[in-house]
Amino acid sequence: MKRALCLLFPLLFLNSLLQAQISPPGLGDANTAFWGAFGIKQKLDSLGKKEALSYVAIGRKSSPDNETLFSKQAIFVVNHEVYHSFSPHQQYSYAISYRRQPEYQSSEPYDKEATEQELRVYGRYAYTFNLGERLKFKNTIRQEFRKFFDADFNRTEEDFQLRTRLKSQLTYTVSRKSNQKILVSMEELFSISHMNEPEHSWNHFGYREMRIAAYYVFAIPHSPFTMDIGYMDDLIRDSRSLHKGGVHYLAADLIWNIPYQRK
Repeated sequence: MKRALCLLFPLLFLNSLLQAQISPPGLGDANTAFWGAFGIKQKLDSLGKKEALSYVAIGRKSSPDNETLFSKQAIFVVNHEVYHSFSPHQQYSYAISYRRQPEYQSSEPYDKEATEQELRVYGRYAYTFNLGERLKFKNTIRQEFRKFFDADFNRTEEDFQLRTRLKSQLTYTVSRKSNQKILVSMEELFSISHMNEPEHSWNHFGYREMRIAAYYVFAIPHSPFTMDIGYMDDLIRDSRSLHKGGVHYLAADLIWNIPYQRK
């Protein structure tokens, strides 16, 4: 707990408004991982205060004994989120998500042994500060409800989870003309789970992991697309990867931006 509190202090000091980047999910214990997403972002009103982002994405990861980030299928995601910027500095959003994630043996030959499915709903609130003409930071709290199933939608060992995420992100605008930005973020995750096995019970609420990321975001000239390329380090509490500096991600997202259209 002392460590978590120490990590929270800098977390509350960093963040910014992000327009395009889709953060990678946690893909479990590994050495390296890849995350790629294609999204469609649409303005929902003429003032630009409401918008929706839908995306599909895949994740790949290495086995525990190698560094090949494309080695194994890690996750498939379909996500839909609606945002509302109700004041110049404040925003809330709500979302629904479906995720399908293979599970692998923890020892050699690390073969697939099961598939876990997840239905997730979440909401978040964010406050953005302007630090001059080019620099912004935003602090976000996100609350999730995660329900788990096996491949046939039967119950799993973990029934459901309540998870709180605290994220801070600093954004520096390199060029407004081409929408070039550099993003640095840190996110901490806390959760409590209701278990089906070995008996119906709750585990303790606590700190689970921290994710540190850096991204370069840019608009593709003469097109409605923006793209971001980034790196994330996922530090999972009590994991094998923690002794090697965490799970190292390469991530790339492509977003198709659709302006508001009157009906």
